Amino acid sequence: MRYPKYLPEGGTIGFVAPSFGCNIEPYRSGFENAQKKFRGLGHRLDIGPNCYEGSGIGISNTPQACGKELTEYYCSDENDVLISCGGGELMCETIGHVDFDRIREAEPKWYVGFSDNTNLTYLLATLCDTASIYGPCAAAYGMEPWHESLQDTYDLVCGRKNTVHGYEKWEKESKKDEEHPLEPYAVTELRKLRVFLPQEDRAVGKESLSRRKLQESEKPDSHMQGRLLGGCMDCLVNLLGTKYDRTVEFTERYQEDGIIWFLESCDLNVMAIRRAVWQMKNAGWFSHVRGFLIGRPLIFGQELMGLDQYHAVCDLLEDCGVPVVMDVDLGHLPPMMPLVCGSYADVRVNGNDIQIQMETRS
Repeated sequence: MRYPKYLPEGGTIGFVAPSFGCNIEPYRSGFENAQKKFRGLGHRLDIGPNCYEGSGIGISNTPQACGKELTEYYCSDENDVLISCGGGELMCETIGHVDFDRIREAEPKWYVGFSDNTNLTYLLATLCDTASIYGPCAAAYGMEPWHESLQDTYDLVCGRKNTVHGYEKWEKESKKDEEHPLEPYAVTELRKLRVFLPQEDRAVGKESLSRRKLQESEKPDSHMQGRLLGGCMDCLVNLLGTKYDRTVEFTERYQEDGIIWFLESCDLNVMAIRRAVWQMKNAGWFSHVRGFLIGRPLIFGQELMGLDQYHAVCDLLEDCGVPVVMDVDLGHLPPMMPLVCGSYADVRVNGNDIQIQMETRS
């Protein structure tokens, strides 16, 4: 696993838009204020040509233009790290025009983004054996004041910390809109982790049978170690089975470390989440798994035909025999802990607190 150099004091932050750009409000004002804040921290900026574009379908520009920008800015000596402008809908079309051979041969560089950016954060790890950061996109850094999660991401990029914790509260309804583009997260909901641990289930009949099943723990304490891998399930199942899918090779390469999957969802309802988990499981992605970290789905608290967000995941993961931690600060209902995809992590859950220490192990 290759790890990029950290952002130096006075270093240059590059911005690219392989998914949506920041051409409309509230993202434009948020992005412009983010630039002011980063300049105030002493950094130079390198703004990609698509950052203010909105002529594309589901992305900022044409797939060709977005892929060219991403390749050139990743391989450029003019910036030290890259932050994506935002998520979007069709970044999968961008990656067909990204030169992964050039990226694989280039000096590794931190790339920060989430949601649709799974199309790069995940592939950097699995195709290029290069670590990336699953974390907030550019416009979020324009909020006043920064939430702790944004400071955590900045400190992670700068190499000032390698451990993150969960946050006390989360945002169910955002107050940011066109008239209030710099609003901070409206954190009103108390975080409550739900931990499901494997336990022995014995059934006695003609034969003595035993199997591992997941049960929610009354004392949610858990410890797991392994390589962090994952992202937005909406994107991951889209990549599955394509020529970009080298997941099984990755899990085999790091089987001695084991894999900790971090997963979250945007547009998927509980049935689609269950289908996604089924698909990944039956594609062999969960071989050598050591545990799962599941973020709050954007459609939080949904129930369809008796299926909720917890059974959508846990029912299919029982026979993996590993801990499943749910409603983690990860994904589309902020704040989110920034995670280094590809790093070796030590995850500890004690009560309602989660701590993730990320080690740059080769």
